[in-house]
Amino acid sequence: MQYDNGMCQSKEQRVQQIFDNIYKKYDVMNSLISFRLHKAWRRDIINNLKVEEGAKILDLCCGTAECTIALARKTGPGGKVYGLDFNENMLEVALEKIGKQKLQNIELLCGNAMELPFEDNQFDYATIAFGLRNVADYMQVLREMYRVIRPGGKAVCLETSRPSLPVFRQVSYFYIHMIVPLLGKIFARNCYREYAWLEDSTAVFPDRKELAEMFAEAGFKHVQVKAYCGGVAVMHLGYK
Repeated sequence: MQYDNGMCQSKEQRVQQIFDNIYKKYDVMNSLISFRLHKAWRRDIINNLKVEEGAKILDLCCGTAECTIALARKTGPGGKVYGLDFNENMLEVALEKIGKQKLQNIELLCGNAMELPFEDNQFDYATIAFGLRNVADYMQVLREMYRVIRPGGKAVCLETSRPSLPVFRQVSYFYIHMIVPLLGKIFARNCYREYAWLEDSTAVFPDRKELAEMFAEAGFKHVQVKAYCGGVAVMHLGYK
């Protein structure tokens, strides 16, 4: 789904406001909502990348740097990970976490995933975890990821999705429609509406087949798709 300029600005403003309200509780709520499974899913997509030591990596919509930190450990002190996000409050949390980990191979940038401040063919890997559904133009982000990774490089996306099996689909719908906003109200400073965004953004996001086609349209080859927990989250991995 794509947006015209007016809608694009509206979505960006809404997402910015959401993360301004939830950034302090973001990590805690992720673990609560996903029963800590998001950590295992992140580890798995990174393992599928087969990150080499010394690699140069871009982590888009990095948020509080969960993937950024894990990638920095994989690539080691000889590599470099750039974490980019458009919300400064999230980046402040990320910076604090990175400081506690004493990692020297991470650089954080405030920027827009649809207009990356990098030249072509700069990175060995590009990642985006639970961020693509929050941008105004999914295809533009995929094209940008393709542009900035080198030939032979890989890009991976981890995102919430709509399960295809009837039972999983019904349970998932009930959970994100009823339970997740309630958890936001109870545990995240009365953020009911902010966590209702999970359902809103997932409902209009491409399903796994559509997103695989978009990866191919952006130029990626040998696109791999892997579903987690019946399809409540899905990995897409492509090669340049």
